[in-house]
Amino acid sequence: MNIRFDGQTIAISGAAIGFGREMARRFADLGGTVYGCDINAEALKDVAAFGVKTAVVDLTDRSAAAAWIRSIEADSGGAIDVLVNNAGGVAGQAKKPIEDVSDEDWDRIVDINLGAAFALCRAAAPAMKAAGKGAIVNITSGAALQASLTGVQAYCSAKHAVLGLTRQLAHELGPFGIRVNSVAPGFVRSNEATERQWDAYGPAKQKVLMESIALRRLGKPEDIAKAALFFASDMASFVNGQVLAVDGGK
Repeated sequence: MNIRFDGQTIAISGAAIGFGREMARRFADLGGTVYGCDINAEALKDVAAFGVKTAVVDLTDRSAAAAWIRSIEADSGGAIDVLVNNAGGVAGQAKKPIEDVSDEDWDRIVDINLGAAFALCRAAAPAMKAAGKGAIVNITSGAALQASLTGVQAYCSAKHAVLGLTRQLAHELGPFGIRVNSVAPGFVRSNEATERQWDAYGPAKQKVLMESIALRRLGKPEDIAKAALFFASDMASFVNGQVLAVDGGK
């Protein structure tokens, strides 16, 4: 069975780099009409070359997030078929003791990861429900399942919360024909932040990390994209409320 998305409207947040960029390219290659947003205007120019309709959106502004969803629905003439909540990250933060974490640092990471996913799901749900179908794929992390390698408390907490949102919405939206699932990536060197994290480990910790992975390699953006394509496709038509760890076997 070939996975195709012809005639479908795909919305991907955090589409400029890393996982988002790879997912945008692959959904477009498979026939989908892809809309991608990011705060990184410069990097979005490369994504537009794939035929993706791009928009610069700060998803920490929930009204802006909702406006982006409405603009997609207006442009496509209907509900979004696939929403991929990929935007997230550590916002440039690094590990430090909990007593040194400011309210601003905590809120920033929670807003980028959990708040953005909530805002986009809330905005997309009404039209999806009216259409009686849809798929939502939330990109979480191995940090949704255990302590985070980043050591950033807010990041780990937010990713756990996005997984909770995934499971709750699967039950709430399932009766309307909408499936909600999550991809939990292992360590992937996919952007400047993960490159800095990898370098900070140093050779000894890098070796330990590699040896903790059964396949003895790090993940690639394409590994995460393939999992998202599966959840979004008809091949996962009876899969709902699940989390797929794409980590090479930790």
